[in-house]
Amino acid sequence: MNRKVRELQYFFYSQNFYDGIRVTIAALLPALLMSFLGHFEWGIAISLGAIGVSLADSPGPMLHKRNGMLVGIGVCTLVALVTGFARMHVVTLGLEILVFSFVFSMLLVYGMRASFIGLGGLLVLVMTMDRPLETQQVLLNSALVMGGGVWYLLLSLVTNQFMPYRPAQQALGECIREVAKFLRMKADFYQPHTHLEESYRQLISQQVLVSEKQGAVRELLFKSRQMVKESTEAGRTLVMTFVDMVDLYEQVTAIHYDYTSIRERFGGTGVLQEIAEVIEHLADELDNIGFAIQANLRHKNLLNMSQKLEELKARIDAVGEQQGQSGNLVLKKIFVNIRTIAQRLSDILSYFNAHSEQVQRRARELEFSQFISHQNFDPKLFWNNLTFKSSVFRFSFRVALVALFAYALTKIFPYGQHSYWVLLTVIFLLKPAFSLTKQRNIQRVIGTVVGGAIGLLILFLVHDERLQFVFLLLFMTGFYSVQRINYVLSVILMTPFMLILFNFLGGGSLAIVQERVVDTVVGCAIAFAATYFVFPNWESKQVGGFMQAVLNANLRYLQVLADVLAGKEVLEVEYKLARKEVYVTSANLSAAFQRMTDEPKSKRLGSREIYQFVVLNHILSSYIATIVSARLRQESGSYPKSFLRTLRRAISSLTDALHAFDPTWQVPETNCLPAEPEAPEKKQLSSDELLLKEQLEFIRKVTADISKASAVLQGQVSRLFLKKQPQNGKKLGGGG
Repeated sequence: MNRKVRELQYFFYSQNFYDGIRVTIAALLPALLMSFLGHFEWGIAISLGAIGVSLADSPGPMLHKRNGMLVGIGVCTLVALVTGFARMHVVTLGLEILVFSFVFSMLLVYGMRASFIGLGGLLVLVMTMDRPLETQQVLLNSALVMGGGVWYLLLSLVTNQFMPYRPAQQALGECIREVAKFLRMKADFYQPHTHLEESYRQLISQQVLVSEKQGAVRELLFKSRQMVKESTEAGRTLVMTFVDMVDLYEQVTAIHYDYTSIRERFGGTGVLQEIAEVIEHLADELDNIGFAIQANLRHKNLLNMSQKLEELKARIDAVGEQQGQSGNLVLKKIFVNIRTIAQRLSDILSYFNAHSEQVQRRARELEFSQFISHQNFDPKLFWNNLTFKSSVFRFSFRVALVALFAYALTKIFPYGQHSYWVLLTVIFLLKPAFSLTKQRNIQRVIGTVVGGAIGLLILFLVHDERLQFVFLLLFMTGFYSVQRINYVLSVILMTPFMLILFNFLGGGSLAIVQERVVDTVVGCAIAFAATYFVFPNWESKQVGGFMQAVLNANLRYLQVLADVLAGKEVLEVEYKLARKEVYVTSANLSAAFQRMTDEPKSKRLGSREIYQFVVLNHILSSYIATIVSARLRQESGSYPKSFLRTLRRAISSLTDALHAFDPTWQVPETNCLPAEPEAPEKKQLSSDELLLKEQLEFIRKVTADISKASAVLQGQVSRLFLKKQPQNGKKLGGGG
């Protein structure tokens, strides 16, 4: 199937589209109903409350969403009440903007949902500050805002009650889709003519998306009692599908070898292209499974993978006959990985045809509580971040100062009737990272200009108000559906929606478009300048902490490998926790590096070396996964002492790398390599052991390169690297 068509199908079955429809209904119905009853202003206040609370309804467990919306109702009501009185004098309103902008931005220390609650409060503030409310109307307006919040809360709870598993299905389907994309990128490494460095860049970017999606699914599944504890087959099926999907992702990661060497040895045989083709077919099948889960449809197996695997095996055997018995051992290992991925796909499909007892038995074998993170809501967290050492504090202070400046500017130089657009633009554009603010600035201007042109075209060509309302409905639903996933498109859709709305209110014209474009440009300029000059937060000052976290995770992962080769019993939960930590920390580092590349060149200190560090750690974790995943499926055996000595040197190199960033770092007791076995050294190694020896030696070389890169980085930019974890060091994944 055409991938663009599939992307559209994914979108229309996604949680974002469902949420967009819900928010549109919640915002539109009160305004229409109250307009019909002759109280349109009441309807606007109710709709504002619903939209403000809807921001707290971000994806996650229903309990968290409900609690977030309840807090959001309180925040929006309080802000409407305070703003109603504060707006009566320019000084009191300016003081409110300063205080609320700071406090609500500081909520970021409690996670993204808390941050969205604060953003909802600021939205209510901006949209209320220019409303001509008399003293006796303030309480009524606050009650209407609260009513709108309650209305949205009830609508969200009711829709979830009717479809309790749809959010988890949609999140799991999206996660599987990103893993399928990751698998396709891995296939490119086996194409002899692809550029390896560019392929690594794409792979690292995709790794961030996979980690984000996996974290979202963990939150939904492992923190929902209905999924894990109750005796519902649907919930257990989703949980076990996710568990196998993470194992499958490990196998995808494990399809990793020295690609330069493989290309030199087998590039002329044509077998590498066939391997890439089979991996592509596996990615297509995985994508089909993901869509079936997201759309709640029964999957139809469209590909005969057994036949393709047999053909590939025969081709690899033929290469072996040409190059000798051990000449194709690496290809055989790759084939085993591919076959394991195919088996994982088969296992996932079996859950949707399995009896409840089978799924329940497997679900009981796993312990999920250790794979999820828990947000700390202790007030001390807020107070402890009231220091310029905290990136959240610097960001919040920046938002407060810039919001007050934008408000003062519009009062000193008033322009048009909607000058609050400048303040609204500043508040929604300012982000902790320079790169995201820069990106949003460009997208906001482009979206406003393009959306304004579309809106004017519709108003000039379409004079039927009923047809205009249809366009309003489409643009409104589209805006709320894509606001989380495509900012420039959301602005393009929002602008004509606002213009058509103003036209219904008697103000839609070229002057409105001109005013909106000017206010947007002014707001963007203020936000961009503030991010550069007002307590800037450069990634080069943060990335050191992320690098240390990755080194610690890979050190622990390497310890698991050492335990396996030493014959120690490694619990499945212990191994998977180590694996999860590698995935999460690697994604955090990759995301930080991506943000860094969008910063000014003068601030990108050591960017080339950091990129090499990111790639080397990705290669290291992939090689560890390659060996561990294979050994855990085999019976434990004894290995030559030289193998463990090689691992000792690798562990020593990672330890040196950590000391380069922080000389006070202490080696954890759990990271001690077990004693060498007493078994005598083998004189002759089997072909499998020879390959293992080669892989371990490659790991040693990679860790040595990581140690050298760390020393270079520490020497170049030691004055900028943090020697502790980043402030409010949120993980992209949050669970295992």
